[in-house]
Amino acid sequence: MSSLMSKALLILLVFVTSAALGSDKDWRSELARDAERLPRLHSLLVLHRGEEVVALDIRGPGLDTPVNIKSLSKTVLAALVGVGIERGVLEGVDQPIVEALGGQVPEAATEGVERITLGNLLSLQAGLQRTSGRNYGAWVNSDNWVHHVLTRRFVDKPGGRMLYSSGSTHLLSAALTESAGRSTLALARDWLGEPLDIAFPAWDRDPQGIYFGGNNMLMSARELAAIGELYRNGGRVGEQRLFSEAWVDTSWTGRGESAYTDDPYGYGWFLRPLGGEPGYYGRGYGGQLLYVVPSLELTVVMTSDPTPPSPGSRYLRQQLRLLEHHVIPALRP
Repeated sequence: MSSLMSKALLILLVFVTSAALGSDKDWRSELARDAERLPRLHSLLVLHRGEEVVALDIRGPGLDTPVNIKSLSKTVLAALVGVGIERGVLEGVDQPIVEALGGQVPEAATEGVERITLGNLLSLQAGLQRTSGRNYGAWVNSDNWVHHVLTRRFVDKPGGRMLYSSGSTHLLSAALTESAGRSTLALARDWLGEPLDIAFPAWDRDPQGIYFGGNNMLMSARELAAIGELYRNGGRVGEQRLFSEAWVDTSWTGRGESAYTDDPYGYGWFLRPLGGEPGYYGRGYGGQLLYVVPSLELTVVMTSDPTPPSPGSRYLRQQLRLLEHHVIPALRP
């Protein structure tokens, strides 16, 4: 090969490499620019194949500072239930909630609550009148949150419509506490915190001392990413298995559908494609978001301003537009 041809090939290689790097820099800078235009957005973290490729602290307290993740707590609680089943503390998703709750079931419980299973609660298909929305205040101001939920009337059958209700997921926290003989906080620190390096500061409790199941957990963006990676890796952290791949599959199987987005809901996860790729997400009030796209080996976390009012599904669409316009095209093979 002549020296002239070698020099030409070298110049071509430098040009191609520089172009690729420039393109990589462009999508990240454009993503950062558009992310900053969302006034509620506090942070954006993107992991590809387990490595951080975007880490934006836009206007929040930082990527390592625990923040209120609101109802994204339901996704974390579902992971706890999965570990509880793996460890034999809970029997499985078909176990009736009254069995797991033991003495916490009130004598005045609504007839038929014995038909509600752990799976019904995980998929928000208990059939009981909701404790969220306009019923939320009466519930959290009651003397006994568990009793309040179990004495609501049925508005559908167990396993019927998805009825978004934090009362349902709070029953799961109570079931974990009763069945394990330890607080949900202690279980979270032991079962998830230790292997995933998550701190789990204490969060709200009900009048009986049961930690709020499905709301107001405190986690950082990087800690949330660890939960996403746990599911993306089939329940494994390195060589340690916290729950089975079957738990991931059943968690990502749609059952009911959201009345707000029409997205199917599994066990703590909504199902929605992202850029044509199957995707799964957990969501909390104000714009807290954890998204996993297994086919692209992608995990995304967004934290946002949790204070009212919340723009709801409109803001979710804006968040997803960021990912579909910038992240998916850049990381698609």
